[in-house]
Amino acid sequence: MFHRHQPVLRRLALFGIAAALVTTVNLSTAAPSSAASGDSAAVAVGSGARLTAAQRAAKARATAARAARLRAARAVAAARVRGLQIVAYAKAQKGKPYRFGAHGPTAFDCSGLAGYVYRQAKLKLGGTANAQYRQTHRIAKSQRRPGDLVFWLRGGHAYHVAVYAGHGKVWHAPKPGSRVKLAAIFEPGRVKYGRVGV
Repeated sequence: MFHRHQPVLRRLALFGIAAALVTTVNLSTAAPSSAASGDSAAVAVGSGARLTAAQRAAKARATAARAARLRAARAVAAARVRGLQIVAYAKAQKGKPYRFGAHGPTAFDCSGLAGYVYRQAKLKLGGTANAQYRQTHRIAKSQRRPGDLVFWLRGGHAYHVAVYAGHGKVWHAPKPGSRVKLAAIFEPGRVKYGRVGV
């Protein structure tokens, strides 16, 4: 019985030896590859270490730029809120009479109204339309927003000022015999826009 199975056993034994040899060869050829992989990783780590200082500097610059953008955005947002407050203060003066040289709170001329509502928002303006024009920085029509100042000029001199309310309208104290009111911008080709702050 044993003799009958000897060819089979020999074949199994030979197969086992062959499998062992294949495994050994695979292990021996894989070892250098693993070592090479290790060497590559070491090189990569080394490269990363060499770039660390540059990366830190770049990250610091990016962080500073983001912080600056955030501060600027917050400043603009605060200015927009303040502009809406200025418009609300101007609206609260509706119906009060025009009186030349009056700065409120019961009567106003044009610059008196602008100066008064700006003071409520903790901003100081000059006493005349032209002084206020010189105090503000110019902005384009496309950049105007509620709370900005609108100036009418003649020969480079501002002779009238109003508070921009949005949608092409202003709050102003127009002239003797009139009262503080909301009105469309008249003679729009002759106006300039000014802003205090951002």
